[in-house]
Amino acid sequence: MTNWLPNLAAGKGPLYVRLADQMEDAIMTGHLPAGSKLPPQRNLAFDVKVTIGTITRAYSLLHERGLVSGEVGRGTYVLPRPNGEAANDPVSASLAGTRPFVAPDDKIRFDSTAAPDVGQAEVLSGLMAEITRDHATDIASYTRSFPRQWFEAGAEWLACNGWRPAPETIVPTLGAHAAIMSVLTVLTSPGDKIVFEHFTYSQVSRAAGLAGRRTALVESDAEGVKPDDFERVCIQQHPKMAFVMSTTQNPTLATMPVERRKAIADIARRHNVWLIEDNLYGALTDSALPLIATFAPERTFVVDGLSKSVAAGVRGGWVACPPHFAQRVRIAHKMMTGGLPFLLAELGARFVLSGEAARIRDLCRREIAARVEIARRELAGFDFRSDTFVPFLWLKLPEPWLSATFKQAAYNDGVLIDDENEFKAGRSEKVSHRVRLGFSSSQDRTEVSRGMKIVRRLLENGAAGYDSVA
Repeated sequence: MTNWLPNLAAGKGPLYVRLADQMEDAIMTGHLPAGSKLPPQRNLAFDVKVTIGTITRAYSLLHERGLVSGEVGRGTYVLPRPNGEAANDPVSASLAGTRPFVAPDDKIRFDSTAAPDVGQAEVLSGLMAEITRDHATDIASYTRSFPRQWFEAGAEWLACNGWRPAPETIVPTLGAHAAIMSVLTVLTSPGDKIVFEHFTYSQVSRAAGLAGRRTALVESDAEGVKPDDFERVCIQQHPKMAFVMSTTQNPTLATMPVERRKAIADIARRHNVWLIEDNLYGALTDSALPLIATFAPERTFVVDGLSKSVAAGVRGGWVACPPHFAQRVRIAHKMMTGGLPFLLAELGARFVLSGEAARIRDLCRREIAARVEIARRELAGFDFRSDTFVPFLWLKLPEPWLSATFKQAAYNDGVLIDDENEFKAGRSEKVSHRVRLGFSSSQDRTEVSRGMKIVRRLLENGAAGYDSVA
C-alpha cells in the first residue's frame, strides 16, 4: 500500500477535484505506479483532515477517468495505462472503461471476442475487388441509395429458429453497437431509464449515459433476467426500454428458457417497455430457442452483426424493427454515425448473400470449439461457465482472489483479461468474484494454451491475491 499523501493547499477548485487531480498527476509521474493500492478512504480522510465524503468523491472521479479500479472489501488500485498515456477527460474515460484501446505487443489478448482468423482475408480481397469493379462510382462518394440486397442480407442474417424479419423492417448499420444506439435514440429521450442487468455488455450502458439516458438495474440469475424483478423495475422506475441478450448473455453465458422469454415479453407489453434483443453470441450457438421477438414482435428490435462470427473489421450489422420504425431508425443511424459507407454495406451484403458469411461462421465455430476445449482442459477443476461455440468463459475466482487484483496479476504475467467491473452497467454493489477470458483474438491455439496455463498458475497461487504485510 502506498504512503503517498497529497497537498490540498495547492490547486484550484473543490477539495475532491484537487485531490483527484493530484492523484492523477502522481499516477502519470509514477509516484503511484500501476498496481499500487490507494489508502483506505477513512485513513486518507484522517491524514489530510477532510471528510470521508470528499475522499469518496475524489476516488469516484478517478474511476470515471479510467485510472483506478475498486472492489468492495478489497480496496482501490491504480490501473495500467496503455503506452503511459492518461485519459484526458471523463468522457474519454467513460468510453474506454478500464479496457485499453491499444494492447501492448507482449501481452496475450484474452480481453476480446472478435471472430478468430480463419482465412477471411482471401475472401475479403475477392469481394472487394468485385465491388470496386461493379461500383467504382458508388464507393468514391456518399451513399445516396440503398440497394434492396442490403435489406435482404439483413433479413437472412437475422433469421433465427423459425423467426424471419421482412426486408422492409431491416436497417443496415455500422455494426451491432451502432444499431443499438440508433434504436435507443429513436425510442427514448434524455432522462429516460433503460433496463440493464447488473453484469452485461456495459459499452451500451456507458454510451447511453453519454447520451443522457439513465440506467435501471435488474436482477438476473443463471437463466438470465428474472421476470419478477423486471416487473418490479417496470412498476417502480417506469423505464422506456430494456436491453437483453436472451441467448448466451455476455459475460455470464446465461440463456433464458422459453417460459422466461414469454414472461419478459408479457411484462414489457403490460408496461409499454421497448426491447432491444442482442443476438450476437446467440447466433453462434446451437440453441433452438425462439427469440423474444417471436412473442413480442410489435416492440422488439433484434440486433446482430458480423463481428463475433465473421469479421469484426467489416463493421457489418443489421437491426430488424417493429413495423413502421425502420425509416426512423435509419435516419437516427445516419445522424449518429454520419452515414453508412457504401463499400462496407455492400461488402456485408455480399458476404451474406454469397454464402461466404455462413461458411466462415462455420469455420469460426470450429476454431472456437477447439479453443474452448483447450480452455476446459487447462482450467479443469476450477469453476467456470462456457459454451462450445462461444469465444469466452466466465471464470469464478477461488479464495482469496478478487476480480481487480486477479486482473492486475494476470496483466503483470502477460495476459490481458476483463474483470467484472468492465461489465457493470452502473454503480452496483453486486460482486461475483469472476473474470471473463475471451480467447478468439489470440494468434493461434498454442497461444491460447500458453495463456490458460498462466491463468491456472495464478489461480493456484492464491497467496498472491493478498497484499504483503511486511
